[in-house]
Amino acid sequence: MPHDLDRIDRKLLQIVQENARLPAEKIGAAIGLSPSAVQRRLARLRDGGVITAEVAVLDAKAAGFPLTMIVDIEVERERPELLSAFKRWIAREGAIQEAWYVTGDSDFVLVVAARDVEDYDALMQRLVSENPNIRRFRTRVTLGTLKRGATVPLE
Repeated sequence: MPHDLDRIDRKLLQIVQENARLPAEKIGAAIGLSPSAVQRRLARLRDGGVITAEVAVLDAKAAGFPLTMIVDIEVERERPELLSAFKRWIAREGAIQEAWYVTGDSDFVLVVAARDVEDYDALMQRLVSENPNIRRFRTRVTLGTLKRGATVPLE
């Protein structure tokens, strides 16, 4: 069920999406709330599941993962237990940065960070050997990042 976000919640969320480390005093000054009111709203948004994490966003290349691959996965059968097992496998793999269960020609789309081609190949060998329900996969190597983000448009 969608949360009822008022104008102040939306402003608050926009600010913390851009910089979650801002102190409550600065956030409050920007949106016209006291620091304690900011903290109460943030606690409510966390408790309500609107804010799910507050993380540091790294430059993958600077962290030693210069390759980004986009992988389309097609499965043999869409039986619930097989899909659940594959989703758990995806969740455990740190190199998989993003994953979607999708419609269309593929069943899943993955975004994978890799140190090099050998690193990526080892991941895909594990994917195929540990998930017998994989029919095929197709890989696209990214040539450059045009936009990357996890912000939700609130306007």
